[in-house]
Amino acid sequence: MNKQPWHFVVLRDRERLQQAADLVKTGRSSSDAGLAVVVAIEKDSPFGLSDASRAIQSMMLTAWADGVGSNWTGFTGMDAVAILLEIPASYDVIALVPFGYPTRPATQGHKNRKPLGEVASAETFGNPFPAG
Repeated sequence: MNKQPWHFVVLRDRERLQQAADLVKTGRSSSDAGLAVVVAIEKDSPFGLSDASRAIQSMMLTAWADGVGSNWTGFTGMDAVAILLEIPASYDVIALVPFGYPTRPATQGHKNRKPLGEVASAETFGNPFPAG
């Protein structure tokens, strides 16, 4: 059996969730969540970041499909969170992902997205993507 290059810590205890949220600059509102998942990857894994990122995205999409809100907070180097949760030094905490029911429903409709040509190139980097 292959060992996974990532590990999740599920936080449900209100006090511990508050402590972890306070340590994540972009995650202060996470303390109001029903629970949060802290994601850590093995520092020496060539696939850990990719695998864990896909797992985070899958968790978030699944949650949203069921009406549960989520958000990726923090990104790598969250040593204080690792210490709080007793995560070994061989791991890097890459995210704290809160989950909970939104206090108001998410709005649907038109998103103000950039045109594809502003974020994508055709065939080679910098080659304008055709409109239309």
